[in-house]
Amino acid sequence: MAAVRFIPLFFILFSTLCFSQSDEEALIKLKKSFIGGNLDNWVLGSGACEKKWVGVMCSGDNVTGLHLADMQLTGEVDIQALLQIRGLKAISLINNSFTGDIPDLHKLTNLRAIYLSKNKFSGSIPDNYFDKMGLLKKVWLDDNQFSGRIPDSLCQLPNLMELHLELNQFSGQIPPLIYPAMVRDLNLSKNNLEGEIPESYMQFNATSFEGNPGLCGSILGKECENGDNKSGQKQESASSPSEGIDRSGSGSNSKVLAISIGSVVAVVFLVIIVVLARKRRREDEFSILSKEPFKEEVLPVKVPEAESTTRRKPSESSRRSRSSKKGSSHGGSSGVTDLVMVNEEKGEFGMQDLMKAAAEVLGNGGLGSAYKAVMSNGLAVVVKRMKEMNRLGKEAFDVEMRRLGKLRQPNILTPLAYHFRREEKLIVSEYMPKGSLLYVLHGDRGIIHANLNWPTRLKIIKGIAQGLDFIHTEFATYEVPHGNLKSSNILLTENYDPLLSDFAFQPMANPNLINQGLFAYRSPEYVRSQQISAKSDIYCLGIVILEIITGKFPAQYLNNAKGGIDIVQWVQTSIADNQVEDLIDPEISHGSNSIDQMVKLLRIGAGCTESNPDKRLGMKEVIDKINEVNV
Repeated sequence: MAAVRFIPLFFILFSTLCFSQSDEEALIKLKKSFIGGNLDNWVLGSGACEKKWVGVMCSGDNVTGLHLADMQLTGEVDIQALLQIRGLKAISLINNSFTGDIPDLHKLTNLRAIYLSKNKFSGSIPDNYFDKMGLLKKVWLDDNQFSGRIPDSLCQLPNLMELHLELNQFSGQIPPLIYPAMVRDLNLSKNNLEGEIPESYMQFNATSFEGNPGLCGSILGKECENGDNKSGQKQESASSPSEGIDRSGSGSNSKVLAISIGSVVAVVFLVIIVVLARKRRREDEFSILSKEPFKEEVLPVKVPEAESTTRRKPSESSRRSRSSKKGSSHGGSSGVTDLVMVNEEKGEFGMQDLMKAAAEVLGNGGLGSAYKAVMSNGLAVVVKRMKEMNRLGKEAFDVEMRRLGKLRQPNILTPLAYHFRREEKLIVSEYMPKGSLLYVLHGDRGIIHANLNWPTRLKIIKGIAQGLDFIHTEFATYEVPHGNLKSSNILLTENYDPLLSDFAFQPMANPNLINQGLFAYRSPEYVRSQQISAKSDIYCLGIVILEIITGKFPAQYLNNAKGGIDIVQWVQTSIADNQVEDLIDPEISHGSNSIDQMVKLLRIGAGCTESNPDKRLGMKEVIDKINEVNV
């Protein structure tokens, strides 16, 4: 469940952030417990989030993660200091030189992710270590010197999705997974584990367990001998019906009946657990799509059950806030000025409606944070809190937002309202239950992803191109008309129609941070010579086309280029080697008669991502070529 669900949006957006200073003090205290490492810009009073302290991840002004990988650190990990960072959700100490027992990270009960890979931690981990860490989703302890049994409490975590214990000295039997439906990535290889692999691990292949000579079971194709201890069988399943039956004859039938009923109840209970586990998985608030931690540029959005996106009538409270219709600002009981409506297709609403809404965090991006809010009239919206859009004054900003609000085209998402403050802006748009193309391609593995067949992917690509063509026509005078085209900014309707969002922000974004916030500024021409143009949007379009057809996550989305695949280089190399068909996602190529059409799109994507913008396809040429592709 999302950490901030059912918290009124008011407290998220307008409460004073009083914890940032204590976060800094805690980080300085933590720094003092380390030996070595380059943490020179950790200077008290300079602003850990504002000055982007190395390895510090923030949401607004609050520290949410520590990515201290590859820092040549040793010494102690000051848990008391970490306890003072109230918003801390993830910590990475990968590839350092820490030694001794595992740190007391179990005291940080709000952690979602722990990455301790490639250190020299040793000793056994207490069996109850993870008892109070029910929010943990990712545990990477691989390539250390841990020994003893794998803690039962680790395999009982209700939200566990990734578990890496390889390259250690764990021994004994493998505890059963209590929530096997949740776990999608597991590696227990190269330890000293023994006994039969429990049935709850049957979805994984042999490579997850290789290098443990004492293990046996159907996964490994190795039968367990009679003397082998059936690992975890007692805990994993109910007792055999034959156990405990009164064999003397009296009362035998009633006991058999009781056990049979008990077995049925146990099965039903197990089914309920699996269903709830799958639901909780779909409600993952910060699903990290890559195996590399802390890719904050990637904004996987959680996708709850579908909500109605049909036209809604204004609520009673909205009608009372009608002054927002004309763009006027007024104070409410909270002392907060009102919204300015720029698009009333979904009805009118005011700041008071928004502030009373239950809210949850969707993620953080280069320009700010995003929240989902459901108002009392049932309208679900996304509120984007933009801190890096202070280039324009109030009147000029109003002109730009009203221009955006008037746009109508089937493949763009126009804003509904905005709120102006000098230090930050709120932009409100309709919430799309299916979420982003990024999530559907790389995060979801249910029916939403399964429906991404070849005709649907072609439909999405054509819609994206048409939406971008419209934006290029409407904003032809802009240096870069869209500026931020990537799969996380492409939302999908119930019918998989793509909607482009976060476009035409370049005139409003702060010039000194624009290259960090807008994806077009990662095009080759800008990286080489700080040149930007409409052709930079074409480069971004090419990345998306290649991403859709290959099914691969592009490394171009990541600031540090660690994780994903350099999709441009990969495609260009394969085309040069005449191995284009190998690039296609097997999910759409298997048994298809349209391989030649898919290859056409790959070549279009390659033409869009030419390093030299002069050799890159133009917008009209892209549209014409894509329209020639058939299902």
